[in-house]
Amino acid sequence: MPQLSPELQDELKRIARAIVAPGKGILAADESTGSMVKRMASINCENTEENRRQYRQLLFTPDESIAQHISGVIFFDETFYQKTDAGIPFPQVLKSRGIIPGIKVDRGLVKLMGTDDETTTQGLDDLDARCAKYKKDGADFAKWRCALKIGKGMPSQLAILENANVLARYASVCQQNGIVPIVEPEILPDGDHDLETCQYITEKVLAAVYKALNDHHIYLEGTLLKPNMVTPGFACTNKTYTSEQKARATVTALSRGVPPAVPGITFLSGGQSEEEATLNLNAMNIIQDLPRPWRLTFSYGRALQASVLATWKGQKENVAAAQQELLKRAAANSLASLGKYTSGQAGSAAGGESLYEANRNY
Repeated sequence: MPQLSPELQDELKRIARAIVAPGKGILAADESTGSMVKRMASINCENTEENRRQYRQLLFTPDESIAQHISGVIFFDETFYQKTDAGIPFPQVLKSRGIIPGIKVDRGLVKLMGTDDETTTQGLDDLDARCAKYKKDGADFAKWRCALKIGKGMPSQLAILENANVLARYASVCQQNGIVPIVEPEILPDGDHDLETCQYITEKVLAAVYKALNDHHIYLEGTLLKPNMVTPGFACTNKTYTSEQKARATVTALSRGVPPAVPGITFLSGGQSEEEATLNLNAMNIIQDLPRPWRLTFSYGRALQASVLATWKGQKENVAAAQQELLKRAAANSLASLGKYTSGQAGSAAGGESLYEANRNY
């Protein structure tokens, strides 16, 4: 029976633990070319490959203090093979600073027949060959996103089980290639559901995901989880839930479904504003009376980049100021992952703006 060698297990565990080292988290810069249309349009910048390269270069080359807060970066394939103005490959730039390169390996959502527009995620067919190449080219971890909806009869049992199994197959292929899989079962924030409903569905989904990971012999110490925070739907009429209530619901759901063997949980921001995502992460890390056997940190895309984009505006003369915004948000989330952030401490350019996108695909 083929199994991971002790040496491979040790490598996977080492990488996973390094990603969730105290005070550190992930910058998700894996937006697809299609997703970048929206980002660039928001600052009236043309979505060309060169403009995308310039923007990603900005993200990857700030003051070296960024490595105190960011442990890893998730790349999109195009970006993974781009270089700086000086001709240095982006992954090499990060590695020289002690930041671990990662790669988005899923190929997007496709509809599940017989459901109410529910989805699964494609990309398994050639995943083994792609993982082998990415590992050789410098990637040490990967990300695969599945998305589930809350609504009437949703998520269906078919959607829950299909997505759990797809995540487990992905994780298995990654681990065999020496790549730490970040498992991302995102429960979308679309809808009018309350906090309690989101917690119930999150628990149900996590139970299915970890059952599938167990069935597929996944080495949990060499994985990370990237879940949604438990929050009410964006159309929920109850707007009075506090950060503490959301934090308690999230940690309770995790404690019921995520084995302590998993080293860390790197939350997605799910359309929350920069400040809200930071405050909710901080609230989870100051809870004293609930078990938290895993590191709770961040894997933010929009919630690390909104102020950066708004400051950059596609102009070279704004690069230094935009990089300062990235450092501010990275430092804020670093503090939040330690339970040491104070509201408004970062003072970012777009900190309070909602980043919600309905029916998000990327």
